[in-house]
Amino acid sequence: MPAAQVAQPPHLQRGRAFVQTHCARCHATGRVGESPLAEAPRFRDLHHRYPVAQLAESLAEGIRTGHPGMPEFQLDPGQVNDVIGYLESLER
Repeated sequence: MPAAQVAQPPHLQRGRAFVQTHCARCHATGRVGESPLAEAPRFRDLHHRYPVAQLAESLAEGIRTGHPGMPEFQLDPGQVNDVIGYLESLER
């Protein structure tokens, strides 16, 4: 396990693992790198568009998008907190 990942609190490690497993196919999910799918926003830039905490309700109820390539997600409350925490950690 990389040193940076070990230094993160467990909830951020879980959030990072979730987005790497479910989102990294299209989105850049870390502090560096470009999204594999050019039109997919880099997660480290999401806070420039809106407060990422606003995604909590969408993550809990199920994210739906206008493009067919993105799968629908519905996370449990713990997963929502983990993912939001991880996304907020990318803002620093």
